[in-house]
Amino acid sequence: MNREFLLNILFLLLVNLLIKPFYIFGIELTIQNEVGKAEYGLYFTLFNFTLVLQIVNDLGIQYFNNRHISQHPQLLGKYFPPMLVTKGLLGIFYFFLILVIGWLLGYQAYFYGLLLPLAFNQLLSSLLLFLRSNVSGLAMYRTDSLLSILDKSLLIIICLVLFQIAPVFRIEWFVYAQTSSLLATVIIAFFSFYKRLIPIRFRVNWALVKLILKESFPYALTVLVMSAYSRLDVVLIERLLPNGQAEAGVYASAYRLLDAANMLGFLFASLLLPMFARLLKERQGVGTLLQFSFQLILAGAIPVVVAIIFFRYHIMNALYTEATVESGDILALLMGSFLAYCSIYIYGSLLTANRNLLQINRLFIAAFMLNVTLNYFIIPYYFAVGAAGVALFTQFFVAVGQMIFVHRKLQISFSGKMLLRIVSFTTFVIFSNYFIYNYLNSDWILKLILAVLIGLISALLFQLIDWKAVGELWRPSEKK
Repeated sequence: MNREFLLNILFLLLVNLLIKPFYIFGIELTIQNEVGKAEYGLYFTLFNFTLVLQIVNDLGIQYFNNRHISQHPQLLGKYFPPMLVTKGLLGIFYFFLILVIGWLLGYQAYFYGLLLPLAFNQLLSSLLLFLRSNVSGLAMYRTDSLLSILDKSLLIIICLVLFQIAPVFRIEWFVYAQTSSLLATVIIAFFSFYKRLIPIRFRVNWALVKLILKESFPYALTVLVMSAYSRLDVVLIERLLPNGQAEAGVYASAYRLLDAANMLGFLFASLLLPMFARLLKERQGVGTLLQFSFQLILAGAIPVVVAIIFFRYHIMNALYTEATVESGDILALLMGSFLAYCSIYIYGSLLTANRNLLQINRLFIAAFMLNVTLNYFIIPYYFAVGAAGVALFTQFFVAVGQMIFVHRKLQISFSGKMLLRIVSFTTFVIFSNYFIYNYLNSDWILKLILAVLIGLISALLFQLIDWKAVGELWRPSEKK
């Protein structure tokens, strides 16, 4: 299973690294610099608002379906029609909530230009993730990898055309471009496994719909609370500060790099969830895959995060025309929280596959209450920097809690040798970055690249990347 995971995650990372960095730093960055931080801050606030409520449109169906189909692929034809009908009904309810809560928050002026189109995009995004959960549940990992970049690839093409033909770019055009790319990808994703559904009959079996909602609700609560404590900070910034839109724009500029990192981290979770589910169903040990994937994600994350923290001001000044010292500090805090996200992606996937949702939800609810309380008191005094600090603390609170749950529920101990390797590796990376940053006489971009490369190479020396597993990639898999 380690070999299968490594092969698929390398392919997944490769295709995503070809597209998503260009989208984030070439398209999104250009748009923010074009429209300004205040207008982009409004877009970012409304986007996060629609994203927090998006779980109403899914209610955990994606996660339930991914786990269920990976363990019972023969039931795809039975469950797909009622799940699709259920998502349609939930989508109507989602739009109703967006209208009501948006009106209560005073977003009436943005209903037609931004809010409702963004909400429709969330519907398409949720539908795409549901379709991809069927693809990965059927073990079509390569197809799922290609689908993971298709919408962004189409969006890049559309935006490049708009940059050429439009003298002044409008943020609404970016939203409509997202709609076009998502709609096309949804159609392609459906036909990628359509033959496995034949014959298909869209009959509404209300008993089955009720069962699906009952089974998926715990997953929905998990995603809802996690989205709330991860995404409400920018809404609170916009609501609590007199210059909220501009401050949200500053926060969004730093958050972009965390979003880029989380896109890659999410790939680990999307691949691990069906693998963990299959291993648990077959009553095989999951400890080896857990440790292997955890070390692998940290081997890449630690060098990148440490280097970004050291070079944070250079990076923000190079990326944004309105960069400030504040934005560099926000970047350092947010990227620090990515190390906690890495743990959450790995350990959270295992707990979800094992259906320890009660423990996860209790932890997430505690994190949500902690996050909102701290932000309420800290944002008015420390602005967006304070929100980033709260995000860092909250994510590590969740990461440690999940590790404790895995130890208690699955009897998987945190290896002392693994901990020693991670601490030693991190210490080496910090000292090497300090030396390169302060004593190497060169352009900062070259120093940044060198710092990351040294960190990645040292991951092999500290055995965070298993030489044996890498060597097995070149051997043909054994047929049983």
